[in-house]
Amino acid sequence: MKPVPGALLLWALLVLSRGPAAVGACSCAPAHPQQLICDAALVIRAKISSEKVVPASDDPLDTHKMIRYEIKQIKMFKGFEKLKDVQYVYTPFDSSLCGVKLEANNKKQYLLTGQILSDGKVLIHLCNYIEPWDDLSLSQKKSLNQRYQMGCGCKITTCYMVPCSITTPNECLWTDWLIERKLYGHQAKHYACIKRSDGTCSWYRGGPPPEKEFIDISEP
Repeated sequence: MKPVPGALLLWALLVLSRGPAAVGACSCAPAHPQQLICDAALVIRAKISSEKVVPASDDPLDTHKMIRYEIKQIKMFKGFEKLKDVQYVYTPFDSSLCGVKLEANNKKQYLLTGQILSDGKVLIHLCNYIEPWDDLSLSQKKSLNQRYQMGCGCKITTCYMVPCSITTPNECLWTDWLIERKLYGHQAKHYACIKRSDGTCSWYRGGPPPEKEFIDISEP
């Protein structure tokens, strides 16, 4: 089986993850930050040093363009087994393909999550979790080290309207939209859905990750 060219893989990634809407405009399904981090192959903290528009592939017939951001990696939270240090990240030039616009002034720090393509390039797009570092809560920053990944076996379900209830023991209900009418509310910023030793999942807030088993975990 021949390897998929970078541009084709990029297109396939975007279409498969976005569905039919990807053809006309970028559309992302709502997801808790923990879920986006669990789904990402790479999670890093970085500054953006410069940007350059480059061809999406070496194929002269391919007219797609990408933005190549040169970055200064500050810390890697996920992806060690594939990459040790990231120098560039790539995003579609076209906003309809979920291209990301970042400030390339070597001052602002970002949390970047993305995928690693077959050729080793790091792809980021609007449906990844990409936030200015200073906009993250203290709880989110602490959760990046271990807590989010402790809950990657859990299922986070968005609750849009009542009634909504847990259907499986490994499920956590995400109620920010129901309570605050915004997705990234108090629960997204301060809670992680963690799997306990008995296989069930519950929301956990604050402090360092517990060494053993959770005893008293309250719902938001």
